[in-house]
Amino acid sequence: MGKCMIIGCGGVASVAIHKCCQNSEVFEGIMIASRTKSKCDVLRDKLQPTTKTVIETAQVNADNVDELIALINSYKPDVVLNLALPYQDLTIMDACLATKTHYVDTANYEPLDTAKFEYKWQWAYREKFEQAGITALLGSGFDPGVTGVFSAYAMKHEFDEINYIDILDCNGGDHGYPFATNFNPEINIREVSAKGSYIENGEWVETEPMEIKRVYNFKGVGEKDMYLLHHEELESLALNIKGIKRIRFFMTFGQSYLTHLKCLENVGMTSIEPIMYEGKEIVPLQFLKAVLPDPATLGARTVGKTNIGCIFRGRKDGKDKTYYLYNICDHQECYKEVGSQAVSYTTGVPAMIGAMMIMTGKWSKAGVYNIEEFDPDPFMQALNKWGLPWEEDFNPVLVE
Repeated sequence: MGKCMIIGCGGVASVAIHKCCQNSEVFEGIMIASRTKSKCDVLRDKLQPTTKTVIETAQVNADNVDELIALINSYKPDVVLNLALPYQDLTIMDACLATKTHYVDTANYEPLDTAKFEYKWQWAYREKFEQAGITALLGSGFDPGVTGVFSAYAMKHEFDEINYIDILDCNGGDHGYPFATNFNPEINIREVSAKGSYIENGEWVETEPMEIKRVYNFKGVGEKDMYLLHHEELESLALNIKGIKRIRFFMTFGQSYLTHLKCLENVGMTSIEPIMYEGKEIVPLQFLKAVLPDPATLGARTVGKTNIGCIFRGRKDGKDKTYYLYNICDHQECYKEVGSQAVSYTTGVPAMIGAMMIMTGKWSKAGVYNIEEFDPDPFMQALNKWGLPWEEDFNPVLVE
């Protein structure tokens, strides 16, 4: 069917690349491009004997638009799948515009210096992408991503209007370390130490970090403490799903994780303000990232399951209705299949599916769109086929 350029070679990219190689009918060729070409080469050498997909590799600095343009022009992919850092979204979008190439990512842009992630920067590209006749698909991970597809599916098949959405992200995995993050520590800690917020009646309501706690019993995992966080998909779902009165996002954390994090915060290790150390400027959070276990190494030792989904409340045929759509994913099963734990797996699989939707033309409209703005049905079918089967509950326990 075509060629895909994948920018990035971390845990999520590794899963997406494995999945592209399993799906050679669509992905005839992929190019893995990263700042460190040797990482790309290791993956190519491991996967090439197992797949018909032709794998190429390249070195690229995703902060440099000219380098990106040159690489896209030489490889001529049908779509660029951005699995680099959220700080690099705009440079990659610029390169896609210049080369008239479709764009897909999993996380919205955030400026390096403010830890403020919202969609306004990427939404500002709408007209340019329309004029270029190309698609930018934003947020094709799990949350954002599958949670948006779940919302569009619920809207299409189960409701006339959806008034309340609670997104619940539970990781019941145990990696055995006193403290480690399941994905990029810099992004993870920025998310958790930021103020929480949710949307009610069209307005953002801000909370202190970890101020709102609930306990929920997750199928496949058990009872867990979960905390209200700010999360980017709230912003787009509030606009795109009909009838919304409130959307919240909760993520589970164990007490040990929070105690470690508080201690690191108290001594300034989670700060993104540069400091001088021995004549050199360093960012404490980036230094912390360097001493923590690499999330890519956690797969072999992580046991347990994730359970991520959305509880919807709304109206159908004049009656109140509740509906819960979720996926349960097993860390060890993921590791056996693709060598990564479930946190990377649940993001990497939808990244491949999003690229596939664009490449096959199942999703096709010029401009910049969030994932819930497309027909959810082919994506939902693909989730079942490619390793993230979903489950439904028509009488879920609600979160107060």
